[in-house]
Amino acid sequence: MDESDALSHLKTKFLLPNGLVYLDGNSLGALPKAAKERAIEVVEQQWGQDLITSWNKHAWIALPEQVGEKVAPLIGAHIPGQVICCDSISVNLFKLLCACVHLNGSAGKRNKILSQRDNFPTDLYMVEGLATLLSENHCELLLCEEDEVLANIQEHGDDLIAVMLTHVNFRSGYIHDLPTITSQTHAVGALSLWDLAHSAGAVPVELDEHNVDFAVGCGYKYLNGGPGAPAFLYAAQRHHDAIQQPLSGWMGHAKPFDFTPSYTPAPGIKRFLSGTPSVISMSVMDAAMDVFDGVSIAELRAKSVALTRFFQAAVAQSSYLSDLELASPEDAGARGSQIAYAHPHAYALCQALIAEGVVADFRAPNILRFGFSPTFVSFEDIATSFAVLEHTMQSKLYEQPQFSQKQLVT
Repeated sequence: MDESDALSHLKTKFLLPNGLVYLDGNSLGALPKAAKERAIEVVEQQWGQDLITSWNKHAWIALPEQVGEKVAPLIGAHIPGQVICCDSISVNLFKLLCACVHLNGSAGKRNKILSQRDNFPTDLYMVEGLATLLSENHCELLLCEEDEVLANIQEHGDDLIAVMLTHVNFRSGYIHDLPTITSQTHAVGALSLWDLAHSAGAVPVELDEHNVDFAVGCGYKYLNGGPGAPAFLYAAQRHHDAIQQPLSGWMGHAKPFDFTPSYTPAPGIKRFLSGTPSVISMSVMDAAMDVFDGVSIAELRAKSVALTRFFQAAVAQSSYLSDLELASPEDAGARGSQIAYAHPHAYALCQALIAEGVVADFRAPNILRFGFSPTFVSFEDIATSFAVLEHTMQSKLYEQPQFSQKQLVT
């Protein structure tokens, strides 16, 4: 399978520890060699030698748009100038939620943001925070179960400002039907806001084709931009002239270096910028995105599906792993580039696997999650990880007390 893998050469672009199988790229991507080289260059040459002249000499000022345009093809944003790289998912969500309220909110009428109860918590927290700021007359969080989204859109359509969902669920990997949900959202007069944290770089998303209004995503998972890498933000071109966002920092000004005392928003997507960009981390992400040069999202998805199917089949055939309960959709086409299993000792099992050289992750309350980054995970890695998992379960290695000691980051 590795010999026939058209993307196998991508693994050589990464620095991966010898003897380690890394199945956690859906939480933090591996280090591209080009990203390390860029970090050294930015610190030693651009900052160290060229200092403040690098804003012009090395085009630091253009990084948010430059990186955004590199992300754009992976999320189906084919019209230029709709994606920008800045801040974090949480901050960008706040900006977009405020934009949705401004565009579509009406106190006493449209005041609800619909989301999934098992959405990633920060998304829900940001709506709660905005509701506290504005009062529930202007913004109220409405929650439903995964399979109740369309019914809730129909039931509450007249009250909805927006529908905010994560395309691929962080725990189970379940993929929402983005085209249908977006279409039904628009049919009731609401706006669509999608979180692509577990999609970008692994699962096809055609934002332009399906008329999505807004989207966010992070740079440190499948895009391999490094810990705390800047997030990205998508706003459909048709909304640009009407958008208002509250974090009106100087970099979002039409002429930031005129230093005028009043704010005039920049045209287009640049109005979503706020403060000074984090040059080092954004430069690293810029270099990391070059891994995707010449690679289509369809190729990435095909390999992702093959990897998860291989792992799923191996687990299903092992009598030693019968206690693992599949917590992801059975069909590989209905889940993202990950597989989750429920187990009463999932945390200890995860720690034991890490000790044995297979890095997976744990999600409360009882989920053992394996991520399959198609850029650097091989089929040999899957075979190795399965053998280690089977040994860990058969030997009950995870029952050793040190593996149950909770760390600050789980």
